[in-house]
Amino acid sequence: MEYQTTAGWSLISSGLTTLLLIVLPGKSLWWGVALLAIGSTVLFVRKADIA
Repeated sequence: MEYQTTAGWSLISSGLTTLLLIVLPGKSLWWGVALLAIGSTVLFVRKADIA
């Protein structure tokens, strides 16, 4: 069950990110790198918070 929830949130977030990259000005590559860095930071902080 947890896998289905994770997969669902992953698909939703990737769809929203795609829409966000279309709307944001500038090159989407740099926005993608920035969003990846922010997401990784949030994931790391949340994982450390749970442990």
